[in-house]
Amino acid sequence: MDAVRVALLREVLAGTEWLTATRRFAGALRGSVVTHGGGLLLVGTPEYEPWHLAAHLVDEAAWSGTPELAPTLVRHDARPTDPAHLAVGPGRIEAARRGETLLVVAPGDAGPLLERVHTARRAGATVLTLSTTTDDALTAMAHETLTVPEAAELDLDTVQHLVSAATGENGPSPRRRRRFRDRLARLAETVTAPPPTPW
Repeated sequence: MDAVRVALLREVLAGTEWLTATRRFAGALRGSVVTHGGGLLLVGTPEYEPWHLAAHLVDEAAWSGTPELAPTLVRHDARPTDPAHLAVGPGRIEAARRGETLLVVAPGDAGPLLERVHTARRAGATVLTLSTTTDDALTAMAHETLTVPEAAELDLDTVQHLVSAATGENGPSPRRRRRFRDRLARLAETVTAPPPTPW
């Protein structure tokens, strides 16, 4: 979907919650990666790889002059013989650390990802999710989430177009109020984290 079609779609959606929701989510994504200087990991489920979103984020990174938005696509079936940009496997999620952002696109069951995402969050990575359900463990782990219910007037692919376009927009990222649950989770992670490795 090109910029003209996105603009037309925004006109059609004017006055709905979707424009506000996608811009808020995009602002959280942009704010996270720009603040930390990059480190965006993008992963889907074993059944769904977000190739299209990865391509649009690369384009938005170039057009907006914000290279931090270009993601590393994490693939479930990556092989060492694949080209470097396609050879990043799910083990990279567990290696994520503080300052990195993990964007999970889950149109279905994200069960196989949960342990890896939990490990990344405990290590300090920021977790964002685009999913079709709100009542799951993945959503509970996320710092920011955007849900596209299956009965919604838009589908997940269309929402991804709106998010990627809004992510590349210039201007300050809206600051999000940290919810009590987020603050409590961060405190629990800090208290339960293993001690640093001595040098």
